[in-house]
Amino acid sequence: MLKVWGRKTSINVQKVMWTVAELGLVHQRIDAGGQFGGLDTDEFGKLNPNRLVPVIDDNGFVLWESNAIVRYLAAVYGREKLGSADERQRALADQWMEWANSTLYSDIIATCFLGLIRTPAKDRNVAAIEKAAKRVGERLAILDAQLAGRSYILGDQLTAADIGCGSLMYRYFTLDIPRPRLENVEAWYQRLTERRAYQDHVMIDYQALKVPGA
Repeated sequence: MLKVWGRKTSINVQKVMWTVAELGLVHQRIDAGGQFGGLDTDEFGKLNPNRLVPVIDDNGFVLWESNAIVRYLAAVYGREKLGSADERQRALADQWMEWANSTLYSDIIATCFLGLIRTPAKDRNVAAIEKAAKRVGERLAILDAQLAGRSYILGDQLTAADIGCGSLMYRYFTLDIPRPRLENVEAWYQRLTERRAYQDHVMIDYQALKVPGA
């Protein structure tokens, strides 16, 4: 059985669990990290010496790093659902996954999310949050252009590209930040919110993560 270590409120765990759900894989998720702890044990250190989640064990094959896990699951179990037999299409999915990490993640999560949810208001760097939100809006215009005439990033089918980018969108659209009108991105996000797997594993209430005074 596939085992997944990580708490459900971790955005990187959400990315993996969304993939697992889309593929309908029998699995066991084990709470780890955050309030659950467990990352400093010898057992977990053998799974991931970085002591971070998510980690999977697929019948003895251990893998960490969320994007690597998504790619692996799509390649092994999702050729008809999330993957593609075409090398160029897989490369394009990889491209958008890496773009999400390198271009969106820091501003949405490290600056906006942590600044608004994990930082008391009195200590908040409002200017940095505003600048980050503006950058995200500008960069999402690139995705907006890609989505023109498409239901999903690469066409009519959900792929790993959508999982890499879409896992960030619930927080982006629910945080109290300014957002430009991007009709294609908004329509794509609406389609994601109608998927049961997205509802169950990405649209997770994060209010419990708020620190006092945030």
